[in-house]
Amino acid sequence: MSTPSGNPSASKIANVMQETRVFPPPSQFTRQALISSEAQYRELYERAKHDRDGFWGDLARQQLHWFRPFEEVFVGEGHQVAWFVGGQTNLSYNCLDVHLDRALGDRTAIVWEGEPGEQRRLTYTELHREVCKFANVLKRLGVQTGDVVSIYMPMTPELAIAMLACARIGAIHSVIFAGFSAEAVADRNQDARAKVQLTADGLYRRGKVLPLKDTIDEALTKSPTVQHCVVLQRVGNDVSMQVGRDHWWHDLMAATSADCPATPLDSETTSFILYTSGSTGKPKGIRHTTAGYNLWVKQTFAWVFDYKPTDLFWCTADCGWITGHSYIVYGPLSNAATILMYEGAPNFPAEDRFWDIIERHRVTILYTAPTAIRAFIKWGDHHVDKHDLSSLRLLGTVGEGINPEAWMWYHRKIGGERCPIVDTWWQTETGGIMMSPLPGITPTKPGSCTRPLPGVVPLIVDEDLQPVETDHGGMLCIAQPWPGMLRGIWGDDARFVQQYWTRVPGNYLTGDNARCDSDGYYWIMGRIDDVINVSGHRLSTIEIESALVSHPAVAEAAAVGRPDDLKGQAIAVFVTVKIANPSAELKDELKAHVRKEIGALAVPDDIRFTSALPKTRSGKIMRRLLRDIAAGKEDISQDTSTLEDYSILAKLRGDEE
Repeated sequence: MSTPSGNPSASKIANVMQETRVFPPPSQFTRQALISSEAQYRELYERAKHDRDGFWGDLARQQLHWFRPFEEVFVGEGHQVAWFVGGQTNLSYNCLDVHLDRALGDRTAIVWEGEPGEQRRLTYTELHREVCKFANVLKRLGVQTGDVVSIYMPMTPELAIAMLACARIGAIHSVIFAGFSAEAVADRNQDARAKVQLTADGLYRRGKVLPLKDTIDEALTKSPTVQHCVVLQRVGNDVSMQVGRDHWWHDLMAATSADCPATPLDSETTSFILYTSGSTGKPKGIRHTTAGYNLWVKQTFAWVFDYKPTDLFWCTADCGWITGHSYIVYGPLSNAATILMYEGAPNFPAEDRFWDIIERHRVTILYTAPTAIRAFIKWGDHHVDKHDLSSLRLLGTVGEGINPEAWMWYHRKIGGERCPIVDTWWQTETGGIMMSPLPGITPTKPGSCTRPLPGVVPLIVDEDLQPVETDHGGMLCIAQPWPGMLRGIWGDDARFVQQYWTRVPGNYLTGDNARCDSDGYYWIMGRIDDVINVSGHRLSTIEIESALVSHPAVAEAAAVGRPDDLKGQAIAVFVTVKIANPSAELKDELKAHVRKEIGALAVPDDIRFTSALPKTRSGKIMRRLLRDIAAGKEDISQDTSTLEDYSILAKLRGDEE
């Protein structure tokens, strides 16, 4: 985008939100915090910035177990980098064996609650045994170091066990959220060339059984590389089992040894791939490695959540997303933390389920999404008032920016004005948290992720790649490599370079816009590209459009996000069809079609039929204009100089839903 002549500030993003409230950390929290002074933070930050190799080398030696010490901390530049070169370690060993060696085997690792109410507890010794047994199961099925294991499972301890078992033998796991359709699973399996599929007979969601095995059976008809499917018996529904391919989890485990030493793995060995939507139609498999990722999530968990051995940490995310990878499994377990896992919905059997869980289990740290917080507000304070939340000492948010009003409700109603809030900004690509308050020292501002963590060097530039001034928005980049950084897009190095490293040479382009205020606090201002953030989940407009166009009645489609009080953004689509006078029934049919092609998360909230879409003279759809229309703006104030047909805007504004 070029800057209009005579207006050099047009390439900058205007700051339209003013937030002046500031909340200092409680002195009682500060006294016992891991980072308890501004001087301590500044010393860490400056050393990480100016003595990168010394800082991370010392931490890596202190925090991780090494089968073979590394020879160099960091080599390379830009996107071609390697951390802890020559070293060998293992994620599973650092999450389990090191704690057994420290006589912490009796400590509770996982507290699990199923949606129907059953509970399980696994100590580190018990978790270690289950992980070793399942690692041996995988080896018996022919899984070797470097093979991909696809995981499509409910939020049970077996999901974490499967991930850790893969890490133990150097298999690469690809966890797929158990709400995606068979088509979406098959696409990811084919791209990853998955060798083994892990699933369950079903899962509980709002009192109903979702038949996961049926979905997988359909997906495996289009997953030619999958040789075996292991099925966890969770709900007891009838499923079909294909002889030779399908195996019950419990049968395989019953005949398997619990002796499985962790495989020493080179630091840069791929640990997992996780598919996330992008601005092109094909989901991209973000690739993370072993040592750098492990160190990053372990250290950021300790810094941000100020974890103590007496804490019970509950991250409400699903392991199908990066939050679950980093702050349910690998970050907390590397710190010998006790985590809570919950299988079901936050409103079953009633809207107070989360508060009931916190009260009964005495949760001390809650890490949840702004989408959930907005839902809690909508459901009403009376659900909160019934429960004792005094065990909570720290709150966190993740998944998207939180609006100040929701932040204030979280602070007052859930935290009782005594709990610091860590509003964390990070991405699938970054591996772990990049910016966040440190709860013992950082005065918080509702809506700001505040300051970068040690090792994170942000840079905000305008469209001309010039650094922006204070309180001006621009493209957020990271100017210095960090250990948890992604190492590529699975099978597509060209896309990796083009998407993240080309537009702002020498810097990682996050894809987010941001601004930095006069206090050095960062404010995320939304996506640069056309990704829609629905309930904290990033969905590509191209994927949604592709699904719609695959319907025989659709000629063309454009998807945009519109503001939504509950979801953050709702999906609005503009559709041109091949038939005259499309009916309301067709809207329902298209929603069902998207559900089948992608999954429930991508089902449009609004569908508007139109005879044409606004396009540039070169044929590109002008989604920014459609966003204004979807949001109900009567006047389009944006530049329309490249619009081919002005009459289309008038028609779209006049069309009825």
